[in-house]
Amino acid sequence: MAEGDKIVQELLLAGQQVQEIYATADWIAAHQPLLQEHSRVRLLEVMPEVLKQMSSLITPNRAMALLNMPASNAPLELKGKVSLALDAIQDPGNMGTIIRIADWFGIQQVICSPDCVDVYNPKTIQATMGSLARVHIAESDIHQLLTQTTVSSYAATLHGENIAGFAPIEEGVILIGNEGRGLRDEIIGISTYRITIPRMGGAESLNAAVATGIICGRMMIK
Repeated sequence: MAEGDKIVQELLLAGQQVQEIYATADWIAAHQPLLQEHSRVRLLEVMPEVLKQMSSLITPNRAMALLNMPASNAPLELKGKVSLALDAIQDPGNMGTIIRIADWFGIQQVICSPDCVDVYNPKTIQATMGSLARVHIAESDIHQLLTQTTVSSYAATLHGENIAGFAPIEEGVILIGNEGRGLRDEIIGISTYRITIPRMGGAESLNAAVATGIICGRMMIK
């Protein structure tokens, strides 16, 4: 389930396999051209109070969509692109924001370790703001994946090389760790580079999604 005016629109525009849309009369009236283009999708008009009962949010939106989960068995390809690999990200808000960051910087592939939070958690979907429609999500053992590729990897740690010293990359895997413990030692141990955002103040650490945004801003912008 995906809910929110913008998210439902983004999913339709991206050609996702939307099965049904549940929406209020005013939302339907405001989006007639888009709905006519996607007339194959079953549309159900519901009263606002019914949508509120269906919603997982405190403040419900005017539209929700039911989608097929995309197939996740496509082979992973690391060469010729930049990927994000997430090790045990647990917070759905962080996960959704990281997917949105990937979309912003043109990173089309996010790889999640099996113990990451479910990317189809309603809070995660909400936090992506529609970016889930454009970013391929895959699940994989990250340590095993890194042992099977010659593509360079960049492990975000507290004690690595200053990211300011790295040129923008066109190929590689950026590794982001768990909110509390960071990346597992075995993953850091086989990474090509250890990278760090220099600390200039007294904060102990950065939020995982914030760190991802800063790293991508440095490593992706030419």
